[in-house]
Amino acid sequence: MADLSVNVCGVDFKNPIIPASGTFGYGREYEEMYPLSKLGGISTKGTTLHKRTGNIAPRIAETHSGMLNSVGLQNPGIDYFINTELPNLMTKGTVIISNFAGASIEECAEAAAKLDETDVHMLELNISCPNVKQGGAAFGTDCNIAAQVTAAVRKATKKPLIVKLSPNVTSITDIAKSVEAAGADAVSLINTLLGMRININNRRPILHNNVGGMSGPAVFPIAVRMVWQVANAVNIPVIGMGGVSSGRDAIEMMMAGASAVQVGAAIFTDPYAPIKIIDEMNEWLDSKGISSVREIIGTVQPW
Repeated sequence: MADLSVNVCGVDFKNPIIPASGTFGYGREYEEMYPLSKLGGISTKGTTLHKRTGNIAPRIAETHSGMLNSVGLQNPGIDYFINTELPNLMTKGTVIISNFAGASIEECAEAAAKLDETDVHMLELNISCPNVKQGGAAFGTDCNIAAQVTAAVRKATKKPLIVKLSPNVTSITDIAKSVEAAGADAVSLINTLLGMRININNRRPILHNNVGGMSGPAVFPIAVRMVWQVANAVNIPVIGMGGVSSGRDAIEMMMAGASAVQVGAAIFTDPYAPIKIIDEMNEWLDSKGISSVREIIGTVQPW
């Protein structure tokens, strides 16, 4: 069998497949199906400094080849996560990535400082959230603000820092270069694309929040394009995600330049998706006589 191990920011992963934040909870329900140690890593449910109840329902809507969500970062707060969920996760024999967010630069930095005191392996800063002190615009849609929040978090932690990028921008490469310059050790992309569905019978949006983030197979080609662009624009590792639902998708994402791959919406339709993707990657690499998955990273040859 091929060697699926990868290294991202000095952290060793036994394989490149990581359930994405918000799609795997804290892994407890999935552990009933397979050992979490089979996964390369886990990006935990997004954590904020204080408990959040999330948005008003309905907050999930199906669409062709995908789904919309406006869950609103519902979570029990960082202290609960650190005291209750993280100790259990750290016993599972896989890399634990703590995804976190805040409503201000100060909140993001404070959360990072708390996580820095734990044994978690890596941090993943979600900059797709609204910055309440900047009129509600997302941190990740402005190069200067993205750099400021990254720099503040960088000062608050010595742990490897991944910055998760929003695709809802004019130039994702500019944002990526900004957070790299501000101290990010890696970037992950793409977060969800903003979308909307309407109930034509009552003429109201299906989501109570009106709009939500779209994920699923329909966004995959956009994700591959953005991963390729960013991988060619920065000198730090890229973790790719967005519509990955098969081993061939993961291979494609890595050829575009991803050092590891997160799997999200596919888990909702098949909780075994990450395990199947790992097996499918192994089968494909073996069929091509490729001894290590690292050999394919960034190997796409544009015309």
